[in-house]
Amino acid sequence: MSQNTKRAAVILAAGQGTRMKSPVPKVLHTVAGRTMLDLAIDAAEGLGCDRIVVVVGAHSPQVGETARARLGAENVVIQDPPLGTGHAVLAAKDALAGFDGQVVVSYADCPLIDTSVLKTVFDLADTADLAVLGFTAADPGAYGRLIIEGDNDLSAIVEAKEASLEQLAITACNSGVLAADRATLFSLLGEVTNANAKGEYYLTDVVGLAKGCGLKPKTCFVAEDDVIGVNSQAERAVAEAIWQTRRRNVLMRDGVTMTAPDTVFLSWDTQIAAGVIVEPNVVFAQGVSVDSGAVIRAFSHLEGAKVGSGALIGPYARLRPGAQIGRDAHIGNFVEVKNAKIGDGAKANHLSYLGDGEVGAKANIGAGTIFCNYDGFFKHRTVVGEGAFIGSNSSLVAPVNIGAGAITGSGSVIAQDVPADALAFERARQTEKPGWAKAFRDRKRAEKAALKKG
Repeated sequence: MSQNTKRAAVILAAGQGTRMKSPVPKVLHTVAGRTMLDLAIDAAEGLGCDRIVVVVGAHSPQVGETARARLGAENVVIQDPPLGTGHAVLAAKDALAGFDGQVVVSYADCPLIDTSVLKTVFDLADTADLAVLGFTAADPGAYGRLIIEGDNDLSAIVEAKEASLEQLAITACNSGVLAADRATLFSLLGEVTNANAKGEYYLTDVVGLAKGCGLKPKTCFVAEDDVIGVNSQAERAVAEAIWQTRRRNVLMRDGVTMTAPDTVFLSWDTQIAAGVIVEPNVVFAQGVSVDSGAVIRAFSHLEGAKVGSGALIGPYARLRPGAQIGRDAHIGNFVEVKNAKIGDGAKANHLSYLGDGEVGAKANIGAGTIFCNYDGFFKHRTVVGEGAFIGSNSSLVAPVNIGAGAITGSGSVIAQDVPADALAFERARQTEKPGWAKAFRDRKRAEKAALKKG
């Protein structure tokens, strides 16, 4: 294959996934916060595939809808009825009509097959008429066995149910992923029959057919973890754990400090720069980026947020979508930020809700401050100017603007704009009654003693 040869992918997503025991179709379950179907498409797109075709089943319309929303209706085909993997790939033939190049067959329920894995099998196709991706299994079990001769020359793939005792001892196993020229692939598939124990059309039969035509199938190997399939909730959890471990290791290799990496959970698109410190028990949901020098303290949850360099987040902080935290800003314990921009050096260190608003540089938000952003029908914005000081337990009723350098008194409900450098407070005048507390206690003790005697 020359560098100018086009590439296409056929992603099989027609499995029913009954072992997931979930109303959500199997391939729409997530790993690293992204559906397994999307991860398979991501891998193909990362490889620069000119065409991507997803084969779905009639039993899961949601899968078809998801694939069509991303790739367009012309790139989604239905396998109905389901008659095996060979039949599923053959269902994509018309969708690839006129395509001249190599085709890789991949699987939407194998979420760790990424671009690098697909590249391995495509690279092998440079020198082979048919390239098959294999792995060495710790426990071969029900995997199909690769019958290899010479220098990774592949003579056959034997399904475990039809293998001899000698063949069952082989640890070289079939991942199901293969690549070949489009014309070659569909020519071979046209010769596949269902003369087997399950009465299905096996994709693996193309290897033997290729050998019979004088073609040269070859195999290459990746790690077993790269190609694990997900057919149950437990297997999904295993895939998640592998993905998380790999991504943590990449980040730490690149300069991110994690004091307890096994307790940090990342999303597929999490971006953390070198020099960031992440303490234990932190969750990064989708859409988070953290600049160098920031510290994410323990038990914090971040989603859809951008954290500037040198910022301090947590412990026990929650950043929701739209949170933008400036350089050297502090978002402390039990502070929630949603759709709000926090300026450079601003501080909200304790027990506050900052929703739908903006806090200027070096402003200070006192403990217990609330941006009252919702009137039951609409969201409104609160703007706190640079260097402003919001007293503890203040309620800022949006829409409202607190001017630069202004101060609000503790315990105030601020519902009107405050000019720059002004003091605003709203609370009842304090009243004192000398001796009242002692008289109250004496009276109540007497009442309690009387009840005991009665």
